[in-house]
Amino acid sequence: MPPAERPAALGVLRASLVFVWLATAVVSVVEREGQSALLLHQAGWTDAAAIRTVVFAGAGVDLLLGLAMALRPGRRVYWAALAVMALMTLAATLLLPALWLHPLGPLTKNIPLAAGLWLLLREEARR
Repeated sequence: MPPAERPAALGVLRASLVFVWLATAVVSVVEREGQSALLLHQAGWTDAAAIRTVVFAGAGVDLLLGLAMALRPGRRVYWAALAVMALMTLAATLLLPALWLHPLGPLTKNIPLAAGLWLLLREEARR
């Protein structure tokens, strides 16, 4: 890629990651009794209040990461996003390892997201 196109490409990458985190936050709240709750129920959770708390807490973290990435992008935000994503991926793997085999890739999608965050981190290190 020509050096002149690099900032625009990284901007598109960052915007797409912002979209992922903000959309995940919104969908988690809208679907709070839907797919997220069902996944936790399938993992053996039975306490409805605990399930709601986890879903809303996850949505809150996603919202904060999306807003931080949109408004104050930088190394700390990208590291935080990587850490949260790694933690959520680990938790999901322990609770429902079959998600790695899901055809729509709820966990496998985290690999290219991590690669995108790594590229943004590298760019920040160059500045």
